[in-house]
Amino acid sequence: MKKYFALLLLVSLSFIVYRCTNKSSLPVNVDLAAPVFQTLSEYHFFKGNIAELLPNDGVVPYDLNTPLFSDYAEKARFVWMPAGTKATYNDSLAFDFPVGTVLIKNFYYHNDFTDHSKGRKIMETRLLVHTEKGWEGRPYIWNDEQTDATLEVAGGRKDISWIHSDGQKRELNYVVPNKNQCKGCHEFGGKMTPIGPKAKNLNKDYNYSDKTENQLLHWASAGYLDFNGAPEKEARLAVWNDEKTGTLDQRARAWLDINCAHCHNAKGPANTSGLFLESEQSNLTAVGFCKTPVAAGRGAGEFKYDIVPGKPNESILIYRVASTEPDVMMPELGRKMVHHEGLNLLREWVAAMDTTNTCH
Repeated sequence: MKKYFALLLLVSLSFIVYRCTNKSSLPVNVDLAAPVFQTLSEYHFFKGNIAELLPNDGVVPYDLNTPLFSDYAEKARFVWMPAGTKATYNDSLAFDFPVGTVLIKNFYYHNDFTDHSKGRKIMETRLLVHTEKGWEGRPYIWNDEQTDATLEVAGGRKDISWIHSDGQKRELNYVVPNKNQCKGCHEFGGKMTPIGPKAKNLNKDYNYSDKTENQLLHWASAGYLDFNGAPEKEARLAVWNDEKTGTLDQRARAWLDINCAHCHNAKGPANTSGLFLESEQSNLTAVGFCKTPVAAGRGAGEFKYDIVPGKPNESILIYRVASTEPDVMMPELGRKMVHHEGLNLLREWVAAMDTTNTCH
């Protein structure tokens, strides 16, 4: 009898553990009419151990050709849409997503960037939710145990240390932006909008669990995108640190596009600057070539032009990307560190420019 009850207890405990750790039997839970969930796990975006970020049914992983620099944090991106809905394709702007769409971006650091087998620490998960009133940012901060993340509309700070790709230890007081700061980067035409999911950013192959496929075609086959074209005929952003994907100019412009153009465009928060940094921008003056800044001050240093061809050390753009001082550094949100590799790319780009026509 004792053995029977012991076995019964073991089975019951095993079932409880299974239910707590296996969310695969639970469908994604997004209800725009309900109060916002206080924990990430309540959405059921991920199966099993939530920290493994294994997508639930209908949750599609994706990646960008050139990602935004965020103090060297890696990102695991996913998208979910309500059943029977799909995004409308756009060849230049972010796709037009249906109400109910959730874009899921997880920020994490490998404990050792030279050996990923040593694990990682997820810092935050940012949800961008398309509600009936428009897009809404929801920041969730992960606990130290890596068992869940809690909604923190005021943002927060967390210390993190890791072994960088150069083998050196790095430390950072990581900043999670508050809900309102999300609008600082995601504003377009006065409305909050996604930044990354554009055709040129998504037009690349992705290694899914069962096959490798172009992301535009995969979204279409999954019923998430109204697209029946050919990826090779669509725009494709260069990979900033891969020479095989583009020229020096294309790779530098790709870095500026993803890191700066969400504000520096004709409908962005920095539209009054006249500095427009989209990769497809053909007006070189708008890109900064021999362009004087609209407003001088600390942000310009003692320099006269945004970009002086052949002279990176005299270019305001280089000066601001290389800074971490408030009111000087660009981008002004989303980083506390200098992206040295990206900065070196921009320096090389400016140094290689034609100096036939000098700035006057």
